[in-house]
Amino acid sequence: MFRWLKEKLSIQLSKYPGRVVLGAILLLNVVFIFLAAFVISLLSVSGTENMNFWHASYYTIMMVLDGGCVESVVGDVGVAGVALVIVCLIIVIVGMVLFTGAVIGYLTNYISGFIENANLGSHKIYLSGHTVILNWNSRASEIINDHLYRSGKQYIVILVPSGKEGIEKEISERIADTVAQENANRKKGSKRFKNNLVVIVREGDTFSTKQFQDISLEKANSIIILGSDVNNTLCKYEAKSAIDSRERGNPQVIKALVQVAELASGASSSDDQKIVVEVEDEWTLLLVEKIIDTKQVSGKCNIIPVSVNKILGRLLSQFSLMPELNLVYRDLFSNKGTTFYVKDCEEENEEAWMRKYLSEHLHSIPLSVMEEKGGRYAFYSAESEKDDGKTTSVETSDYTVKLNRNYWLEQKNVIILGHNSKIRDIMEGFNSFREEWNFDGNEILNIVVVDDKAHLEKMDYYKAYPYVRETVEAEIYDKDLICKKIEEMVDANETDTSVLILSDDAVLNSDIDSGAIANLIYVRDVIKKKKQNNPDFDEGKIDVVVEIINPKHHDIVKSYSVNNVVISNRYISKMVTQLGEKDTLYDFYQDILSYDGVGERDSKEIYVKKVTRFFEEIPAECTAAELIRAVYEASADPSLSYEQRTYTVVLGYVKKNGEMVLFSGDQSKIKVKLEATDKLIVFANH
Repeated sequence: MFRWLKEKLSIQLSKYPGRVVLGAILLLNVVFIFLAAFVISLLSVSGTENMNFWHASYYTIMMVLDGGCVESVVGDVGVAGVALVIVCLIIVIVGMVLFTGAVIGYLTNYISGFIENANLGSHKIYLSGHTVILNWNSRASEIINDHLYRSGKQYIVILVPSGKEGIEKEISERIADTVAQENANRKKGSKRFKNNLVVIVREGDTFSTKQFQDISLEKANSIIILGSDVNNTLCKYEAKSAIDSRERGNPQVIKALVQVAELASGASSSDDQKIVVEVEDEWTLLLVEKIIDTKQVSGKCNIIPVSVNKILGRLLSQFSLMPELNLVYRDLFSNKGTTFYVKDCEEENEEAWMRKYLSEHLHSIPLSVMEEKGGRYAFYSAESEKDDGKTTSVETSDYTVKLNRNYWLEQKNVIILGHNSKIRDIMEGFNSFREEWNFDGNEILNIVVVDDKAHLEKMDYYKAYPYVRETVEAEIYDKDLICKKIEEMVDANETDTSVLILSDDAVLNSDIDSGAIANLIYVRDVIKKKKQNNPDFDEGKIDVVVEIINPKHHDIVKSYSVNNVVISNRYISKMVTQLGEKDTLYDFYQDILSYDGVGERDSKEIYVKKVTRFFEEIPAECTAAELIRAVYEASADPSLSYEQRTYTVVLGYVKKNGEMVLFSGDQSKIKVKLEATDKLIVFANH
């Protein structure tokens, strides 16, 4: 019997130590109360009829809870003997230690343990319709920040293996900064911008099904699986090894996706869950596509791979060709301001849908129709999704424009300073643009690359790209050589020159963006000297596009009056946020970020075109509604051949000083007066 009890107690102590301690405290207090009551009852004198054992027990409890009850005990006993007083005092002191001290200590420890367990994530969170983020990287805080612009209360649960306190601090600072900036930019008396986010950070195993269930992953609206950053606090050789390993593939992302997809495709999971997974290499993308084939369940979960390097490469190449696109995409790829929306479409013919939409809507702009995942979807831009429901009968107008039927993009001159891990994807972006816009052997691209010898050798001096006219070996410290090549590039071409400054993402954390900032100083020095030598020099002839990785360096770059600052991580973050909400935008994004190629004009892209080249004559002053409809009618004129039709939709325009206007709100109230120095923002197939 004793052995059985000992074993039982040992098991309980191992599995439930808190219960055993609590039971021991309670048992000890009961024994003490009974023993004290027995002693008091023995000390009571003859004639004290009410002082039996149970009354003595009652008095014992009262003395433990309130030492002042000793006087009442002595009075009821009848004789204030020394022995009785000593016994009562002992009962009070021991009782305070055994009962009050032990119970309070236990409860304090229990509460502390409960808080600690809550922080570590050992209890279940009951949520639905929320966003789950697995892992953490340099893009994560931007994803959370973009949720500020979504309507209603937003619940976000983050599961990370470690670093909870640092992540919470990063989120808090980023959100506070955004809220402060938004309120500073709002007019006095307007509605205050508020934080609508509830963010919960949990520490735990990011590959554990149990942890996934504890954060109600199967009930989430969207699940975002982030890739990991290379920890560049290591020595440069260890960092290089980590980068090389990451370039080969990311098995951790694959492992997490398999487990998430298994849970999301279950019968108990919510319908139409979006699983957005970051992919940075071909090997990981191939496996993600295989997982999609086997694990994706229609109506239950939709897996969306976001090829980080490919997307950023295409964006940086487009920004080099048309720098103003950075300003355009900054709005359109976010939940703030004018952005892209999608809805079901019943129209079989895109042109018929476009004309019908233009005849009924003044608060949104139709873009295109695409077939995707067995459905047919229409895409439009607007300030709010609700704008699609604002229908009216749009009055016909006699306003017309004269398009340049022989329009062609002028030669694009680009000088690339430095390198990053996305350089091959950037060059692929140039390739696709060149395939669509090269004409009769006239090379539309003219590119010079300035970089250190090691990375030029790694790219084989760009021999695979015939439009790269020259490669120049130069370290970041070779100021005179770098400045000389920039000046030669600008002087040799009549058209504008874009300077694409890349930030090396493979350096130590302390050196992030240092090379890019140094190159920026060189470029600004070239512009300053040219202006001093020739006061009539047009600074707009040099378009500077600077990529930075750490958003904290944004103000440093802005101090050099550079409008086209590309915070590369923010673009991916914004796209991930939108895809988590509207997964049908995936193919649309793929389409607008890729040029069609030789002889193909099926898809549309966003272009920035000079007013003087796009029109035969500058249009008269009008409203945005008139300009949008006049340009579309002229570009889709049935009398034109198929090759001549561009199906162009005007989204806005950019002034010479860099001010951008995207058409949103009531188009009939927006006055437009285009000037020769303006550039038009259009959505067209060529």
